[in-house]
Amino acid sequence: QVKLAETGGGSVQAGRSLSLSCVMPEYEHSTYMAWFRQSAGKEREGVAALNTADLRTYYADSVKGRFTISHDIARNTLYLQMNSLNPEDTALYYCASYAGGNWYGTLDPRGYSNWGQGTQVTVSS
Repeated sequence: QVKLAETGGGSVQAGRSLSLSCVMPEYEHSTYMAWFRQSAGKEREGVAALNTADLRTYYADSVKGRFTISHDIARNTLYLQMNSLNPEDTALYYCASYAGGNWYGTLDPRGYSNWGQGTQVTVSS
């Protein structure tokens, strides 16, 4: 499996911003790259995804207009810019990539085979 590494988490007050990064060593083999999050007692949910072929982006309704997913091919890095954070955004954030196999949709974690360890984002009111 590909090893992914997220950085950039932290603790902020509501209304502030954070930027997450994820280094993906095998970027060229990933059809989709995405960010997921999981908060205590909840299932892992898709936040944002990027199709590397046509560069289309996909967002969960809860983050539309606040979060932006992007990538830097030269650095093999996926980013998530998070603005106007609120306490409901508090979670462990994961980056993931899909390079083949069963597919369940851009924001469904079941299809993604490569995952990072996660980075914690905590937003206080």
